[in-house]
Amino acid sequence: MKWMKSLVVLTFIGLSSAAHADSDAVRATILGQMNALRAGDAESAYAYAAPDLKRLFPTAERFISMVRKGYAPVTHASAPRFLRSQSKADGTFAQEVAFRDNEGQPWRALYMLARQPDGEWRITGCYLRKVEGTDA
Repeated sequence: MKWMKSLVVLTFIGLSSAAHADSDAVRATILGQMNALRAGDAESAYAYAAPDLKRLFPTAERFISMVRKGYAPVTHASAPRFLRSQSKADGTFAQEVAFRDNEGQPWRALYMLARQPDGEWRITGCYLRKVEGTDA
């Protein structure tokens, strides 16, 4: 019976470290795209997009144009803070990020990502909302 408890604890630890690794990889993907957008590097920002998103915007130029029109605050995001996240069994991940735009206004973004066949995380979508008040 004692070995059963150890197995349960080891299984939990294994799941926790896997979830932590996913969380770290997701954060790295989001930060990578944010940094590329802030630098004006359309090709690098586009590289973080999932294949379905790339089918909708088949070139980096079209992608960056869409981002600039509909997600302008993200192109100048600063001081990102990672908030709630959720990993799903279907290989998707949701990550909430608070940040400030180039005018210091607070925003929240909910990034949706999917694990690709090669194990990499890619962004499938982003929902953006302005935060009222002063706290991002």
